[in-house]
Amino acid sequence: MEETNQQPYEYSEDNVRTLQWNEHIRLRPGMYIGKLGNGEHPEDGIYVLLKEVIDNSVDEYMMGFGKTIEVTIDGGSVTVRDHGRGIPLGSVKNASSVMNTGAKYDSKAFKKSVGLNGVGIKAVNALSTEFRIRSVRGGEMKEVIYCKGNVVEDKDIAPCDEDDGTSVSFTPDASLFEGYAYKMEFVEQLVKNYVYLNTGLTIVLNGKRYASRHGLLDLLSDAMTSEPLYEPIHLKGEDIEVVLTHTEQYGEEYYSFVNGQNTIQGGTHLTAFREAVARTIKEYFNNRYDYADIRAGIVGAVAIKVEEPVFESQTKTKLGSKNMAPDGPTVFKYIGDFVKKELDDYMHIHLDVVEVMQQKIQEAEKERKAIAGITKIAREKAKKVSLHNKKLRDCRIHLNDAKGDRKEESSIFITEGNSASGSITKSRNVDTQAVFSLRGKPLNSFGLTKKVVYENEEFNLLQAALNIEDGIEGLRYNRVIVATDADVDGMHIRLLLITFFLQFFPELIKKGHVYILQTPLFRVRNAKRGRTVYCYTEEERVKAIAELQPNPEITRFKGLGEISPEEFSHFIGKDMRLDQVTMRKTDAVGDLLEYYMGKNTMERQEFIIENLVVEEDKVE
Repeated sequence: MEETNQQPYEYSEDNVRTLQWNEHIRLRPGMYIGKLGNGEHPEDGIYVLLKEVIDNSVDEYMMGFGKTIEVTIDGGSVTVRDHGRGIPLGSVKNASSVMNTGAKYDSKAFKKSVGLNGVGIKAVNALSTEFRIRSVRGGEMKEVIYCKGNVVEDKDIAPCDEDDGTSVSFTPDASLFEGYAYKMEFVEQLVKNYVYLNTGLTIVLNGKRYASRHGLLDLLSDAMTSEPLYEPIHLKGEDIEVVLTHTEQYGEEYYSFVNGQNTIQGGTHLTAFREAVARTIKEYFNNRYDYADIRAGIVGAVAIKVEEPVFESQTKTKLGSKNMAPDGPTVFKYIGDFVKKELDDYMHIHLDVVEVMQQKIQEAEKERKAIAGITKIAREKAKKVSLHNKKLRDCRIHLNDAKGDRKEESSIFITEGNSASGSITKSRNVDTQAVFSLRGKPLNSFGLTKKVVYENEEFNLLQAALNIEDGIEGLRYNRVIVATDADVDGMHIRLLLITFFLQFFPELIKKGHVYILQTPLFRVRNAKRGRTVYCYTEEERVKAIAELQPNPEITRFKGLGEISPEEFSHFIGKDMRLDQVTMRKTDAVGDLLEYYMGKNTMERQEFIIENLVVEEDKVE
C-alpha cells in the first residue's frame, strides 16, 4: 500500500446526526412531493399538498362517511373540511406529526385508499408556515397548530356543536415555494377529477358546487376537444370503470385513475387497458387490422380500485402494482378479462357503433399504408441529421443517462435563425436544455394528412428529435419551448408550430408539455448607478424609466439574435418566463384553426383591416 501525505478524514460520532421528521422533509422535499415550483404548473408542489389533504377526506367518503367536502382557498392559504368520522381525538397530534402513523395501515378501515404510507399529511405540515388540524367527534373537538412541523399550540379536548369531521388549514412556506399562487383553473380540474371518480360526492370549492352523475362519462365529455365519432362506450364493474370512443384526431388520448388518484403518468393499469381494448377490437374483426390502426384517434379513460396500491413515487402519479390485491388477480388479467367480456358484448349488440369504428380504423389503415413507402427513408434521414448534429444540439442527460431518469428536468428550445439559435446554444444549460434550429418558417400543416410529417424535412426532423412518432410516451423532453422573436414573423412561426402540434400531436399540448418563451422587449440601463432592468411589456418599460432616472439608456430588442449569450442566460435560467400552451373543449380549436390557418384569406384580411381601423380610432 502506497503511503500518502493526506490527513485522515475526520469522521467521528460528532459527524453523525439524526434529523427530526420535519427537518428531513424540509431538507429533501422532492422525496415527498416531487418538486416545489410556484404554482404555474399543475404538477407543482402546492397542488400536491392540496391533494394530500383532500385525499384523506375522499378516503373517508369512499368508506361511506361524509358526502360533502368543502375546500376554501383564500390567497395562499387553504382549508379543507370534510364531514367524515373525524380523527380519533387522542390521535390527532400523532396522525399529523409522527411519521408512519395512520389508520390506513389497517386494511379493514381503509381497504382501497390512495395513501398507505402515513406520510402525506405530515409533508403538508412540515412544508407549511401554519398548519392547523381540527377533529370533531361526538360533540368534542381537538385542535393542534404547527409552524413548519413544530407544535405551536396543542389545545385540550373541548366541547363543540359542529358536525363530525376533520378540518385542515395550511399555508405553504413561501421560502420554499417562492412567489407561489394557486391557479384556480388547476384546482378546479383537480376537484372535477375527484367527483368524476366518486359519483355521489360533492365538493364545494370557494362556494361553487361540483358533482357528477355519470362518472368517467362526464370526465371524457369535459376533457375531449374533438367530437366523438360515436357515443362513448361506458362500462362499469365492481372495481373498474372504463369509457372510450374514437375521434378524428391523431394519436391516442387516455386518462387513468387508481382509487380516485389521477395517475397522469399511467402505469400497469393503463398499459393493461390499452392492450385489452386493442386486442378485443382486433379479435372482434377476426384479426384483420393492426393495433396501430385500431388505436388511431382513440380517447379513453380507466379507473380501478386496488387494495394496498403501490405507486412509483410519493406523488402517486404512476401505478406500479402488479396485483389488484395481495392475494388477488394481476392487474393485467383483471382488466383484460373485464374488457374482453364487456366490450365484446357491447360490440355484438351495438352494430351501429361497430360500423363507425370500422370505418375509422380503415381510414387509419389507408393513411398508414400511404406513408409506409416514405417512412423508412424519412426515418433514416432524420437519424442521419440527428447524428451529425446539424439541427439538434442535445443535452447531456440524454447522451449520458440511458434510463432517462432525469427527463423531468429536460427542455428543448425550438428556434429559428442562426443568430437566435446560436445565442441560446451558447447560454443554455448543456446538461438539461437542448436546441432545435428551424430553417425559415415551417409549413402551414392545417388540413393536411400525417403524410406531410414525413415529406416535410423540418417536421420530420422535429418529430425525430422529440421521439414522438409512436406517441408521446417516448417524448424525450418534459418541456417543448417555442422560442421566436417577439415580432409579427416570430408570432407567425409560433402559430405554425402550434398548428402542427394541434394537428398531429394534440396530446403534447393537452398534457402540458408545450410552452412559449417570453423574452424581454426592452433593456433599461443606468450605467452610473450600475443598474439594468429587462422589461417584457411597455408598462414595465415605463416603470423602469421612472425608477432609473435620469436619462437611462433604452434598448429595444428586435429579435433573439440581438441579445448576447451573456444576457440570454438570465432569460432561460431558473427564473425563465414561460407561457404554457393549453387546450380545452371550450376553446373550439377546430373553428379557430379553420379561421386563422384555413384558406379564408380574404376574410382574415378584412378582419385585420377592420381591427386596425379600430385601433387607429382609439389613438385619435
